[in-house]
Amino acid sequence: MHYTGTIWRPPYEASSLLLEVTAGCTHHKCKFCTLYHDLPFKFRMSPLADIESDLLEAQLWSTDPISMLTARLQGLPRPERVRRVFLTGANPFVLKSERLIAVADLIRQYVPSMKTIGCFARITDVTLKSDEELTSLHQAGYDGLTIGIETGDDEALRFMNKGYTSKDIVKQCRRLDRAGIHYCFFYLVGISGAGRGEIGARVTANVCNQLHPTLIGVNMLTIYPESELYQEICRGSWKEASEIEKYKEIRMLLENLEIPTQFAALGASNAFQLQGTLPGDKDALAAALDKIIENVKEDDLREYRVNLRHL
Repeated sequence: MHYTGTIWRPPYEASSLLLEVTAGCTHHKCKFCTLYHDLPFKFRMSPLADIESDLLEAQLWSTDPISMLTARLQGLPRPERVRRVFLTGANPFVLKSERLIAVADLIRQYVPSMKTIGCFARITDVTLKSDEELTSLHQAGYDGLTIGIETGDDEALRFMNKGYTSKDIVKQCRRLDRAGIHYCFFYLVGISGAGRGEIGARVTANVCNQLHPTLIGVNMLTIYPESELYQEICRGSWKEASEIEKYKEIRMLLENLEIPTQFAALGASNAFQLQGTLPGDKDALAAALDKIIENVKEDDLREYRVNLRHL
């Protein structure tokens, strides 16, 4: 398989076939992000020949001796068929519709058991596509995009150079709704800075309440020295929220969400793993957060943060 640099995927894509169609990020300007710093280029599109070669390799897994042995050890008669493909890279959805459909056609040719295709996407990637193109992409199998909206706090979005506003999030995701393309949100806890976390949580909940994300995943902002945000802190132009503040921010987000959705804190950036379905599990999730806020020491949470070598 052709893989370039560190491969990132959401926790819920663990069973998906990871297929590289892009590497890097077209935006690459977010002040907090260091995920693609190990690449010697900003963004690269994979040749179709490489994609086809990887799909041929994946096709052979169903008869590979090691795969057959692994399946038997798991009590399965044969390796499970690939039902979902996740395209790797920071934002493969930026590719032109024709290219994305060509990739979908290749996947269907080599992996006919495929049902859906997911990937990371930026709000600006949706903007580039017409309503007709979004409908065609959904018909081709694209569904379940993961969008790092980060926040609905416009002040934070501007400061962090995200390249869009909260109004853009609502407008473009409503277009995804109309096209039938489901999506998950990543919320970045702490992005609004010290003293503004609960403000950011409330406005983000307001954005989410206007839309239909199937999941809202929370990740804790973790700042690394090679990031531009670290330099902003050194200059005194931005201050990081405390760890307890971040959990209060999650609590505020949860309290203000009024839509049915999955709510999760599953990534490595979270010292405590949380998951539930809203609205049914809201009280249980709130109680778990209250327990953390009341009983866990700031120093212990901070120790986890500073010793997190990578996300």
